[in-house]
Amino acid sequence: MNAAIRSVVRTGTAHGLTVWGVYQGYSGLIEGNFKKLGSREVSNIIQRGGTVLGTARSVEFQSEEGRELAIRRMKGAGIEGLIVIGGNGSQTGSYSLNKMGFPVVGVASTIDNDLCGSDVTIGVDTALNVALNAIDNLKVTAAAHRRALLVEVMGRKCGYLALMAGIAGGAEAVVLPEVEVDPEQVAKRIQDAYDRGKPHAIVVVAEGAKYNAEGLCKKFEEMNLLSGFEFRSTVLGYIQRGAVPTCADRLLGTRLGSAAVEEILKGNTGILVGVHKNEVITTPLDQVVNSRKELDPWFLNAAEILAR
Repeated sequence: MNAAIRSVVRTGTAHGLTVWGVYQGYSGLIEGNFKKLGSREVSNIIQRGGTVLGTARSVEFQSEEGRELAIRRMKGAGIEGLIVIGGNGSQTGSYSLNKMGFPVVGVASTIDNDLCGSDVTIGVDTALNVALNAIDNLKVTAAAHRRALLVEVMGRKCGYLALMAGIAGGAEAVVLPEVEVDPEQVAKRIQDAYDRGKPHAIVVVAEGAKYNAEGLCKKFEEMNLLSGFEFRSTVLGYIQRGAVPTCADRLLGTRLGSAAVEEILKGNTGILVGVHKNEVITTPLDQVVNSRKELDPWFLNAAEILAR
């Protein structure tokens, strides 16, 4: 997100705009927690994970009165347009403000990659590389101790991270919220790996699946489904956030931040900027918040084939 913040500030400044940073998300918007940002203020942040502006949930912002106060705060500071960098929750807020007449442009950013309007969102590549590095490291221990490891990754109700990390990490099975999975099927995959002489087995589990990593382990114990391997579960959790951003994420953030400013200047608001087939696109916010992003069927099929 810092790459996008830096890009917004420097692109806006280059166009003669005064750019303000809003600290602590919608909570800061209501409190008027603003600070003018110039080129110097965003120096040396592109390599940092997270966001230098901070973020916070705001119950008050969910009410119309709260949003009206936020708009008054912005108008009082002379702010004429807002760029919101974030995922579903953030862009739902963007849509609400835009419906009330305040110009907003969203920037697609969430490690879950569940936001309609962009093939890939800021943060996904970094989170995937963290998960993949963890899987590679865990394989070493798994092989040494002849274990089956269930690795749980983030993603809420979207299985994108689990699916891609599972394919790239050579997992024996991937467990997703989008696909109903019987624990017996997962156990069979692990047993097949053992029978083929593999020294380990890896199962990548999405946190939003019906059975998470711990739940699957308990199920295996109850049903006495595994033999040969010892099995363990590992939850990666927030280690997937805040890592040093990859080159791909820095470039994506830079590109989308700049595009958001260009759209504001054109008066094209109430939209989300994202990428489709490596081209920057815009999608109406109402479509973004009212649509569900599906997993690519090709990758779902590939996960099944390559795991055998």
